[in-house]
Amino acid sequence: MHTIDSSPPTSRLPLPDSLAAVAIRPGDSDYDNVRHTYTRTGSPAAVISVRDHEDIAAALAHARTAQLPLTVRSGGHGISGRSTNDGGIVLDLSELSAVQVLDARSGLVRVEAGARWGDVAAQLAPHGLALSSGDTGDVGVGGLATTGGIGLMSRLHGLTIDHMRAAELVLADGSLVRTDAAHDPDLFWAVRGAGANFGVATAFEFQAEPVGDVIAAVTTFDAGDTAAFLTRWGAAVEAAPRTVTSFLTLMVGPGGQPVAQAMTVHAGADTETARKALAPVLSAGPVLRNQAFVTPYHQLLPATHAAQYAQQPLTVSRSGLLEHLTEPAAAAIASVLVAGSAPMVQLRSVGGAVNDTPSTATAYAHRTQNFSLMAATVPTGRRNLDRYWERLHPHLNGLYLSFETGTGRQQLQDAFPRAVLDRLVLLKSRYDPHHVFDNNFALPSADLPR
Repeated sequence: MHTIDSSPPTSRLPLPDSLAAVAIRPGDSDYDNVRHTYTRTGSPAAVISVRDHEDIAAALAHARTAQLPLTVRSGGHGISGRSTNDGGIVLDLSELSAVQVLDARSGLVRVEAGARWGDVAAQLAPHGLALSSGDTGDVGVGGLATTGGIGLMSRLHGLTIDHMRAAELVLADGSLVRTDAAHDPDLFWAVRGAGANFGVATAFEFQAEPVGDVIAAVTTFDAGDTAAFLTRWGAAVEAAPRTVTSFLTLMVGPGGQPVAQAMTVHAGADTETARKALAPVLSAGPVLRNQAFVTPYHQLLPATHAAQYAQQPLTVSRSGLLEHLTEPAAAAIASVLVAGSAPMVQLRSVGGAVNDTPSTATAYAHRTQNFSLMAATVPTGRRNLDRYWERLHPHLNGLYLSFETGTGRQQLQDAFPRAVLDRLVLLKSRYDPHHVFDNNFALPSADLPR
């Protein structure tokens, strides 16, 4: 049995007939399966399972008229917890889940925003194609593709947004637009990193890469000397060929001793090449357990489509980016874990192909950093985590929004350099002047200080 701490609204929200036909409201049999997300409980007045852009436009108009909170959800797995609400409308995109290979030779694909990345990977695999897109198959396409997309092959293929060639959105006025480098290029720039502020993304076109089997190593390290281990792991990852991407999770193990588990992927199936490429990363610390295997890429991130019920208790997270894992930075990260202010700390390697894209090309402008950092705790640990994060903050340069639950001016300034933020604010005033899309790291108005 799952204990949920939010209660549904006591009154039933009246809806136009067109929306009532696709709405799930309190009292409906499926309500408990759609009200929550991976990290958040919710009690929305209605979850609208939209079928097309007309449903979205109608829901936007109704939310504005009724002055209801509005939330957009693709998969509901987001760590930042922005895809449910209390008393408002949730636009659920899960019915918009088609994956089409438009041109197998060039790799051009069209993916609807409600698809899960695990399903995308599985459907592209028969064509010998893949998109590096996170590390969990149940993540929805829309949330990741409007923020960045740090995946298990990022150092070779870059961020997911770096492969976007077009995006389809329903704007605040209900109009459907297709934007690309030649059509509304300012909007296309903004979608790739700050898309949640500008509309409801319904589909994307991506240039997928030829990808066959990969070699993955799941390694558990003794991380007792946490700072030294992090420094060695970071140096090894930076020196590794671009075919190597490594994600590291730090936790306190039995007896209170820090342990680390790394998922390290070599994008290729030649075992001797992989052995040489992976060896330095796997030698970063004392190995407690290691398993390496050849696998089709899509099997690394299966989609379960299980209902979300706020099953992740670590609902407070802080996010940052690092140029390098220097000794002082590693020591500061280690203190977050060892002091008990965060039961889990994660590092994801970026760099490589991520940094080939010019910083001005997308609203996600962080193209010099080599690592993304996230620390998570339970709600009662928020103050302690924030205290240690203040000490760590001088070592950080940037922020990846999908892993951040804090909101405010500091988060926006960390996520978007000043010139980028200024440009985004002006575009916000053009495309969403009434701030319809303000649930997910809202941009300020152009006339407000920032």
